[in-house]
Amino acid sequence: MQTSFLTPPFGFALFYLRGVAPDSASTMQIYKGAIPFILIQLLVVLIVLLLPDLVLFLPDRWGLLF
Repeated sequence: MQTSFLTPPFGFALFYLRGVAPDSASTMQIYKGAIPFILIQLLVVLIVLLLPDLVLFLPDRWGLLF
């Protein structure tokens, strides 16, 4: 869900950032600046898909799961 806020065609977070960024920052610079964050989010999703036990490790260890 968060990734969709950073990617075109919607990219709501990028449009908000465009509204508060100085005039010297172009829209393309904002889009290029968001790429590392998008890649990190996709990497985390991939890790969760490959290692689902990693997500439940702490809740299971602390007895938070039923």
